Parts: sequence; structure tokens; C-alpha cells
Amino acid sequence: MFYQFYEMNHAAMMPLRASADMMRQACNNPMNPFSNTAFGRSLDAGFEVFERLTRRYGKPQFELQNTVIGGQSIGVSEEIVWAQPFCNLLHFKRELPVGHAPDPKVLLVAPMSGHYATLLRGTVEALLPSADLYITDWIDARTVAPDDGHFDLDDYIDYLIDMLHHLGPGVHIVAVCQPSVPVLAAVSLMEANDDNHSPASMTLMGGPIDTRINPTAVNEMAKGKPIEWFRNNVVMQVPWPQPGFGRAVYPGFLQLTGFMSMNLDKHMTAHRDFYMNLVKNDGDSTEKHREFYDEYLAVMDLTAEFYLQTVETVFIEHALPKGTMLHRGRRVEPSSVRRTALFTVEGENDDISGVGQTKAAHDLCVNIPDDRRAHYMQPDVGHYGVFNGSRFRRDIAPRMLDFIRRHDPAA
Repeated sequence: MFYQFYEMNHAAMMPLRASADMMRQACNNPMNPFSNTAFGRSLDAGFEVFERLTRRYGKPQFELQNTVIGGQSIGVSEEIVWAQPFCNLLHFKRELPVGHAPDPKVLLVAPMSGHYATLLRGTVEALLPSADLYITDWIDARTVAPDDGHFDLDDYIDYLIDMLHHLGPGVHIVAVCQPSVPVLAAVSLMEANDDNHSPASMTLMGGPIDTRINPTAVNEMAKGKPIEWFRNNVVMQVPWPQPGFGRAVYPGFLQLTGFMSMNLDKHMTAHRDFYMNLVKNDGDSTEKHREFYDEYLAVMDLTAEFYLQTVETVFIEHALPKGTMLHRGRRVEPSSVRRTALFTVEGENDDISGVGQTKAAHDLCVNIPDDRRAHYMQPDVGHYGVFNGSRFRRDIAPRMLDFIRRHDPAA
């Protein structure tokens, strides 16, 4: 009933949001003599803050229409090249100049942890000039009809293997945060099968490979409760009239609430500063706030079976590092990985995946030769900075791309 109450409350706020939006238009109308006064801007700012705090944020778009290669602006378009009920595989097709040598083919696996793949817009933008880029565009579970079946961690791994088969040999797979475990599992299974579609390299960024190492508040919360607690307290039914009506999910708004509560003071300060900057008519600062929160507050539901299996396997049982992880009854053995090169990235101040959790992949993949593995720890960045921001563009992305090029079969 909690999900239904959330939806009813959201619907009940619609008239107030509409009124706030109407008052905003009145306040900033150039015909209004108060529009350029401190009083008028204060009213306008208050109405905008209210409207933004109570709205539902839809799925954002990448809106990456060009990139720069060799000093030349190149057009970019999106195309869906593979599709399943819970995921589309997007290709960023570049209009390359004649004679341009093929770039490495990179599969960027976005986290399925409550936010849309567009959270990696900055990652995509940084890689586009140097890679033929694909990204997993996970679909909001509340929009998937129950007739389309279920989706759990085993299905996630199957999706990844199917994508790699679709893209062909020589792909470089990059996992950002949550996908690190299923990506390592998928590659391990493919290598154990001597699959010639195994990726040329695997990059794991800020992922929970072994959450027993430097556990964070998120890790402690997950392992501090039995799986029945999660099943009884955070799994809910999608309410009518959503397409997924009746599907059991972990709602995105619960995930968002958890993340925001970890840094509540920072979010409150950000919205206070946003209000003050609106009053001061500081356009640059207010636009940056809008861009960040338009993305951050747009959330998606996860299927209950995927969420529960992930919590149990990764955070409670630590199955992968203990050697007990199973995929459809078959043991996942990272020691099977021999041909795929491994690069791991961590952030010094990561409060989601602690330092050492991602590097642990090297201890599991014992049969990868030393010249085909590397680790990098970025100083002075938190979780988000591992895959986005100025330090990612300046320090992490060049190292990652260099590793990919060195291990590209076409190089």
C-alpha cells in the first residue's frame, strides 16, 4: 500500500504544482512591474523550488549530437541495435571522416541501481572521440508488463553474454559500479566455455566485487539485515495504471531516498543555494543545479527478483569472492579468465564502494598474465568522480582508453 499512497500523494500535489507554475509565469512576465525586483524574483524562486521538489522527473535523454575528432566536429546519432523487455542496447553512431581508422568497440554497462543510463552522459561524452561506443539502456520495471516475464541477476548475466555475442569478437566491456559483479561473472563463464566472443578487455570501475573490504555505510546496512527484511519492507507492487501494474519491484523513490539521506545536509544546502542564486539571477549556477538534479532525481524501479538476488549474492553472502556464486546452478570461477585483460579503477573517497573492493578482482582472476592487468586509484574523488567530472576526463579516461588500445586485437 505504501507505493499506492506515494502515487496518490503525487497526484494530489498536481494542482499545487500547476498553480506554482502559473504563478511563476506571472512573476517573471516582463509586463509585470515586479518581475525585476528582489520581491518578484524571491516569489519566482520560491515557486520554482516548490515545483521542482514535488514533480516527477521523467527519463532524461543523452542529447549528444556531436563529438570532436581530430579537431573536427562529427555528428552523432543513437540507434537501438539489440532489444529485450528490460534493456535496449544503444549505439552512438558517429559520422566518421573518410579514411578514419576504426576505433575500439566498447560496451559500456550502465548501473541498474535506480538511475537511468543517462547518469553516464559525461562518461559517454569523454569516450566518444576515441571509441565505437555502445551502452546498456536499462528499462524502468514499472513500465514492463508482467506478461514479459521476470528479470533477475541470472537474466542480467545472460543479457550481457548475449550482447557480447551480438557485437562480435574483440569488444572491450566497461562496468560502472553495480555491474562489476555480473560483468565479471559473465566474462568468467564465457572464458570457461572458451567462447571466442569473450571481450578483449574488462574495465571495472568503483564496483562491489568484495564488500568485506573497507565496508561502507551502504555495505553495512545491506549485510546487517536478513534477506527476509528486504523482501518484507522494500518490495512493493507497481500500482495502477502503470504498464507494470502488479509487478513486484524495488521502487526507485526508495533508492533515491536512501542515497539522499546519506548526504541530506548537502542536498539541503544545494537547494538553499539554488533559491538564493535564482534571486540573484545567477544563471550559470542555477542551470548547473537544474542539470544535476534533473538527472539525479529521475529514478527507475528494479524488479524485486533482481534486487533481492543482488543483495543476497553480493552484499550478504559475498558469493563471488568466496567462490560460491552460481549462475543457473553452475559455479562462477573468475580463475577461468585468461585471455581478457583486466583494468580496475577506484576513487580514494568512494563512500559507496570502498577502496579495495574493486581491486579485489585481481585476486580472483589469478590466471590473467601480469602484463594484461592494471589498477588505478584516483585521489580526491568520491563515487561519482570515478566515472564523471573533471578528474575522470583528465586522469581516468585517458588511462582507461590507453589500456583498451594496448589490448585491442586490431591494434
